[in-house]
This record gives sequence, C-alpha cells and structure tokens, in this order.
Amino acid sequence: MAELARLRHDEGVRLDPDALSAIYAELGERGAEKLIGRATEDLAGRLQDLRQSLAEGRATDLVRAARMLAQVGAQVGMTSVARVARDLIRATEAGDATGQAAILARLERIGQRSLTAVWDLHDMTV
Repeated sequence: MAELARLRHDEGVRLDPDALSAIYAELGERGAEKLIGRATEDLAGRLQDLRQSLAEGRATDLVRAARMLAQVGAQVGMTSVARVARDLIRATEAGDATGQAAILARLERIGQRSLTAVWDLHDMTV
C-alpha cells in the first residue's frame, strides 16, 4: 500500500525594516499607520483580483494586478511579496499555467504572513 506524503508549506517572509522605519520617520505614526492600513487593504484586494483573473484566464489583468501588488509590497517593505509577485508575472508571460497556480498559492501564503509580520514589527517598535 502506498503512503501519501503531506507537504507542509512553512516559508519565512522577508521584510525590509528600513523601509518601514522610513515610512514612520517621513509620515509620523498616524500617517504611517494609515499608509500601511491602505496597503493591507490593497494587498487583500489585489490577491482577490489575481485569483479571479487566473480563474477567468485574463492574463493581461493578472499581470497588471501582480505589478501593482509588487509595487505595494516594495513600498511597505514586504520584499517577499514583491519578489513572488514578480515571479507570477514571469510565469504568466511565459504561459506557464501550472506555475501560475502554484505561484499564486505561494503569494497568498506569503501575503498573509507578511501582513502579520508587518504588524508584529510595528508592535515591537512602538
């Protein structure tokens, strides 16, 4: 009898604390929290857009949403999110449907963990 292996996806995320510090230095605590809050909402919306675009086979929309997600991630120091979003763009432009699905699943996991990490980092510095 064959055994099934269950893979556990436990990947660390990378944040750029210098980017977050710069945001707080430039905008102050209230402004930085607003910016990060908007980025959080934008990240969630972009992930939904990505899922829908992939499901509907709209490659142009998927690339556009992934580019915006990469920009938002870079803006708030979510380097892992930005990097994986760029990976999704490359897979889409190469026509790699299997890669797209796998990378989008990874992006969703990393996105959630990055959001948590950003807020945890904020809590430690305040």
